[in-house]
Amino acid sequence: MPEMTESSIPRRPTRKVRVGSVEIGGDAPVSVQSMTNTRAADVDATIAQIRRLENAGCDIVRVAVPNRAAAEAIREIKAAIGIPLVADIHFDYHLALASLECGADKLRINPGNIGSDENVRTVARAAKERGVSIRIGVNAGSIDRARYGMPSAETLVESALDEVRVLEKLGFEDIVLSLKAFDVPTMIRAYELAGERCDYPLHLGVTEAGLAWEGTIRSSIGIGALLARGIGDTIRVSLTGDPVEEVRVGREILNSLGLWRKPYTLISCPTCGRCEIDLAAIAEEVKRRLDETPPARPITIAVMGCIVNGPGEASLADVGLAGGAGVGVIFAGGNMLRKVGEKDLVDELMKEVRGLRDDSQGQNT
Repeated sequence: MPEMTESSIPRRPTRKVRVGSVEIGGDAPVSVQSMTNTRAADVDATIAQIRRLENAGCDIVRVAVPNRAAAEAIREIKAAIGIPLVADIHFDYHLALASLECGADKLRINPGNIGSDENVRTVARAAKERGVSIRIGVNAGSIDRARYGMPSAETLVESALDEVRVLEKLGFEDIVLSLKAFDVPTMIRAYELAGERCDYPLHLGVTEAGLAWEGTIRSSIGIGALLARGIGDTIRVSLTGDPVEEVRVGREILNSLGLWRKPYTLISCPTCGRCEIDLAAIAEEVKRRLDETPPARPITIAVMGCIVNGPGEASLADVGLAGGAGVGVIFAGGNMLRKVGEKDLVDELMKEVRGLRDDSQGQNT
């Protein structure tokens, strides 16, 4: 089977912003972000968590900077990690300046809550001198209701663009914009409106999306709906729990839309009364082995339970199996190869995966 083609989704044109070694916007790939839930001043714990995030595929990581100790920890953290580091600042512009001095690759601020215009001017000047970008982050729960009224898509955009104008007046335009809400339709509409009114790169997310199961669904719908329309340049899935799960979900959203290809895509059927093999156990074992030894190139593997859709799906994948009554048929490259007993299905399937790996290595020598 030919490799899946790259996504044909036309991307919304935006200017390009650099965050350390990662570009956001323009023709850059959609990047995946997360945020540590350790205290930044606990340097060892924060570094350990960021390394786990890196291994999961995180492109950019953010740390909360509520005090001077957290700002000063940035220098040591940055020296120990391989991805760009964002300092999340609220209320005290001195912390933004300290974070820049310690090497932050990007600031996440709300210019309206760090004091006077002179404070904003000082931060913008320091960021510009260092080539550091700024994300203006507006959340439905934190907009100024006295000024904008109840949160809506329109008020989120107005609030964000007012903050953008503050920086633009200072000649600062290395800006990334986010307009997050828990309500998914509001979040989607806000980003649509922002995309119509400016060309800054957009950071997508459903804020406070919830625990892993509910939050994954909300985030996938909100972020996925926008990416499917070419809107969005970087994403963060906000989940209550281990931030590594945020990265896994974010990567799967991109993989599902063809915006990124993970080492393998596993297709498996939901099973029904026609299934006569233990498909769930087989699929779990295939996943375990693929995680343990990933393919040399992105491939699609189908693990199917019966003769209705099984042979067709298995033949469309790079490798696959279709089950019968205690047996299954192995497929590779669109061809049916052999019938084997249920207990040997995983071993035989993995032989074909290894064969693809060996072919790939041979082509690269």
